[in-house]
Amino acid sequence: MVHAVETSLKVLLEGTRQYQVPLYQRTYSWQDEQLGRLWNDVVKLAADRAEDPKATHFIGSVVLAPQDIGPVGVQQYLVVDGQQRLTTLSLLLCALRDHRAAAEEPIHRDRINYKYLVNQWEPEAQRLKLLPTQADRAAYLACVDATPNAGGEDRIGAAYRYFRSRLQSPASEEADGSAAQIEDAVIGGLSLVSVTAQAGDNVYRIFESLNNTGMRLSQGDLLRNYLFMRLPTRAEAVYQSLWLPMQQMLDTAELEQLFWLDLARDNPRAKQTEIYADHQKRLERIHDEAGIEADIDRVARLAKLFKTILDPTLEPDPAVSRRLTRLNQWGANTARPLVLHLLDRRAHGTATSAQVAAALHYIEAFLVRRLLIGRATANLNRILLGTVTEMPKDVEVDVAVRQYLSTGRKYYAGDRDLSHGIQSLPFYLTGRPNQRKLVLSWLEESYGSKEPVNLDDLTIEHVLPQSPTPEWLRALAAELEPDETVDEVYEAVVHTLGNLTLSGYNASLSNKPFEDKRDMLADSGVAMNKEIAAQSSWGRSRIQERATTLALRACELWPGPIAGATEPVNALWEVMNQALAAIPAGRWTTYGDVAALIGSHPVPVGNRLASYSAPNAHRVLQAEGTVSPSFRWPDPGKTDDPLDVLRAEGVLLDAHGRAAASQRLTVDELAALAGTFEPIDS
Repeated sequence: MVHAVETSLKVLLEGTRQYQVPLYQRTYSWQDEQLGRLWNDVVKLAADRAEDPKATHFIGSVVLAPQDIGPVGVQQYLVVDGQQRLTTLSLLLCALRDHRAAAEEPIHRDRINYKYLVNQWEPEAQRLKLLPTQADRAAYLACVDATPNAGGEDRIGAAYRYFRSRLQSPASEEADGSAAQIEDAVIGGLSLVSVTAQAGDNVYRIFESLNNTGMRLSQGDLLRNYLFMRLPTRAEAVYQSLWLPMQQMLDTAELEQLFWLDLARDNPRAKQTEIYADHQKRLERIHDEAGIEADIDRVARLAKLFKTILDPTLEPDPAVSRRLTRLNQWGANTARPLVLHLLDRRAHGTATSAQVAAALHYIEAFLVRRLLIGRATANLNRILLGTVTEMPKDVEVDVAVRQYLSTGRKYYAGDRDLSHGIQSLPFYLTGRPNQRKLVLSWLEESYGSKEPVNLDDLTIEHVLPQSPTPEWLRALAAELEPDETVDEVYEAVVHTLGNLTLSGYNASLSNKPFEDKRDMLADSGVAMNKEIAAQSSWGRSRIQERATTLALRACELWPGPIAGATEPVNALWEVMNQALAAIPAGRWTTYGDVAALIGSHPVPVGNRLASYSAPNAHRVLQAEGTVSPSFRWPDPGKTDDPLDVLRAEGVLLDAHGRAAASQRLTVDELAALAGTFEPIDS
């Protein structure tokens, strides 16, 4: 049973009381934005109370759990929730005390101290009215005792300094906020709801119930509380030796991610929103303090490994450090349960650094090869999260990772599929922008230049430009096959990897003729650009030749799956169907656009749509916006005129049955809608 009452800071702090912040609570963390909001509320309240002494301002709640009255008569409470607010208000009182003692009368120091900050005549352990966590205690004590090191660089010190500065500002006086009025507003005008449990109530249960009433408790807060409530005699020692170092190593969000990673290693379906519940079920099987302490020790060891994942410069092995860095650059957060497992295996002596580095290389290769065949995200979370539990346990970790990723339908492209993807797919529309640049950067690094160029400031450059001039289009027209159009060829090659490079001249190169681009690329210092500059012209054949060269390099740089273990990728029609399903009513696209999207040709796309069922196939038209003569509904019983269907869906048609060009989806728009590919940066 709990009792809730609206009260003031004066009522909470007067008398011989002590509010203890449990060590499992987070350290003080209020930033200037939160401090400023409180200060502005106080100044406004001071002005309001000058006109109406009964004016109040509600600032939230505190949840308290009474403890046994100590032998010296100090009523003690655990602060289950609201410690950030209580700490801030106490620091504001410290600042008011020091300001008024210096600017007015010294008596204000003892008055504020003994009424609101300390219990006069009590032993040291009960002296402070608010007793923060161990991590905050020294900084807070310096402010209460007004020692020379009060107001340090930690958050406690920063809050104290913030209020001292505001009290010195003329703005306080201008707002009718004299120090006396400010103190009155803080002590008597700020309204809080004090929620107090009955003596003997289980504090852990109170803390847990707050989560069910909508109060802002993170999964990490709940788990930390539960763990230390399971340590009635060992809490302080475990906190000092294990938890505090871990808390100092990782911030709150990183700690919470670590708790999820620990779960996800064994349960691929673990949800980040259920970290507390899942850990609680696991920990309920441990029945003594020694077991709980051992589990915290295990997590503390994982924390050191996770810190290495976050900061690979801490990794002593150069090969492992390099692979960790590259996975971080890629943004492979979903792979972290697997990466943590690999480092843990090494820590337990069941894997070597060389094996871990090789396994990380296979993970990178798996991710890059999927990107290069246009399947960057398909089932990726499920696959990577399942690796730890599914990969063979009786072989070396690098072999096990490669073996697991190679089997089944995981889109770990073999060399043949990889080469086709590089030659045909619109790479510039796939994956995330940083991933596209990384692939080009890593390919460039593989040239091993004696004087490598800093690639950080370079951007992706289309050699055949995205806005081609008539001169560029004439060059493409010279290589047309029968039944091809310049637009179709252009769309088919412009975004492929063979037409892309890295350059610092992006804006100035733009759509210049190849002769001008060639001269500038030759001077760039990028090895790939020198190869391009060695060409006499640049059209489809040159782009395809370069794609073949890059494909060979990619096959060497990123090892593929075990031969014969993987299923054929053949993802073309899956991607097409996914894209077509995303076309909204009232819009249309062309066979050429679809072909460019999936790295095919308009003819096989048309044949596929004429022979197999596909979503929204009637929204795929010829280049001029007309229905293809070969179009057939998949259902033989359907006889609707496709023009009538398009018109009913909102497509505007002219007298010749041509769809409005303004409603056509380009390749870029189709890619963005499909979700298989991510839109390019503008």
